[in-house]
Amino acid sequence: MAEITIVQAVNDALKEEMTRDDDVVVLGEDVGVNGGVFRCTADLHEMFGDDRVIDTPLSESGIIGAAIGMSLYGLKAVPEIQFSDFIWPAFDQITSELAKFRYRSGGQFTCPVVIRTPYGGGIRGGHYHSQSPEVYFTHTSGLVVVVPSDAYDAKGLLKAAIRSPDPVLFLEPKKIYRAPKMEVPDDDYVVEIGKAAVRREGTDFTITAYGAMVEVAMAACEKAAEKGWNGEVLDLRTLVPLDEESLIASVTKTGRLVTLQEAPKFCGFSSELSAIVAEKAIDVMEAPIKRVAGFDTPFPYTLEHVYMPHADRVLNAITEVMTY
Repeated sequence: MAEITIVQAVNDALKEEMTRDDDVVVLGEDVGVNGGVFRCTADLHEMFGDDRVIDTPLSESGIIGAAIGMSLYGLKAVPEIQFSDFIWPAFDQITSELAKFRYRSGGQFTCPVVIRTPYGGGIRGGHYHSQSPEVYFTHTSGLVVVVPSDAYDAKGLLKAAIRSPDPVLFLEPKKIYRAPKMEVPDDDYVVEIGKAAVRREGTDFTITAYGAMVEVAMAACEKAAEKGWNGEVLDLRTLVPLDEESLIASVTKTGRLVTLQEAPKFCGFSSELSAIVAEKAIDVMEAPIKRVAGFDTPFPYTLEHVYMPHADRVLNAITEVMTY
């Protein structure tokens, strides 16, 4: 069992799945000889060759269109969109075609493409390299949307996604690509898609988070503990399908909910979580739900540290629900 980063975990998952299944192919900009802009595909070209690790032109619609065609004919395509901010030229391919093949064919055909893409801020990439587009895709029936928060889940969830018959958008939080390291088993394993994980047990309030925001939620709970408040952190891991059972169980236990996301607040994924709790567990709530999120502006460059949620902002929301 080695201590590895998320980058290494993604790389290991790709190597293992490509070794296990000759039909798995990787394609995207600079994924081959260069090993990817973040080195997630390092060494794959040397191991598996030009036919299975394909450097593509700079055309996101072309990358996804080719991946769809490959998968319809029996391959397992794992395309990379170098930054999620540039996924929009392929938006129609993903939402109108990839997500619809099973429905359109009455279940006769599947299109099991796994789209990997880094998302979010934290690396001073400016507003064209720091956005969080998850909610655009969670609104699309037929897509699975996965967001790991650590190396163990990154490897296990990616392996599960590649083995799944469904199309998957696999969002990788680049802020924590290389930190922190954690122990990951050498043996083959998968993490079940559609199951949340309780990262911190608590009794006084629940924080929901995913991706890089999980560590922010954990830090906020440590600050809240200094005030005598015991918080629970629920790492969603999979946005679609959502583990509603774990969400309702947690808020039923604590009676208070703070949602945390990096994306802008208005119409964000946290809004859906809030609505679910309001519809299904309003009778157990002891305070209004509080949402902590990015601001409803383009992602800034010099003010990135202000835009992105941090532990003190979350603590303010915790204080509001605990003193209501």
